[in-house]
Amino acid sequence: MELHQQYPVRLRINGQDREFNVESWVTLLDLLRERAGMTGTKKGCDQGQCGACTVLVDGKRINSCLTLAVMQNGKEITTVEGLANGEDLHPLQQAFIECDAFQCGYCTPGQLCSAVGLMNEGQAQSRDDVRELMSGNICRCGAYPQIADAVIQVMDLRKNQSGDKPAFTTGAVLA
Repeated sequence: MELHQQYPVRLRINGQDREFNVESWVTLLDLLRERAGMTGTKKGCDQGQCGACTVLVDGKRINSCLTLAVMQNGKEITTVEGLANGEDLHPLQQAFIECDAFQCGYCTPGQLCSAVGLMNEGQAQSRDDVRELMSGNICRCGAYPQIADAVIQVMDLRKNQSGDKPAFTTGAVLA
């Protein structure tokens, strides 16, 4: 029986340093799910088209099914399990609950990581920007309006906390 060569990979996953020995063809997604026990990251299409496997690598969103684990050696990986601070939900997680931004929940981990990455990038200035920049994350249940609501809610909260004036929005005024 022929043994396959393995390579050492060191990652900081959700704030914890981890070491693995992996074959050169192991994807980051498979390492996270099968070896690190981070099953929140989902395997959808396994071709980079659905976004269910989105994680953050050094704060930037990537499809973990499209990158090899050995290519991420030394990087910081954040999965959906690493977004909350103990019992305190990440503001996006709370907004997803408040806005009912999930139905079956399968795409939710990828949607959350993508939204955090989107906000880290700082390019989204409007609902249309959010929709366009998150278009790589598919929700088969069709919760797109609620997902956009949740992201916009957190983006507006961040703007208000930084002292900027809130963006003008049209719609019903709630008293």
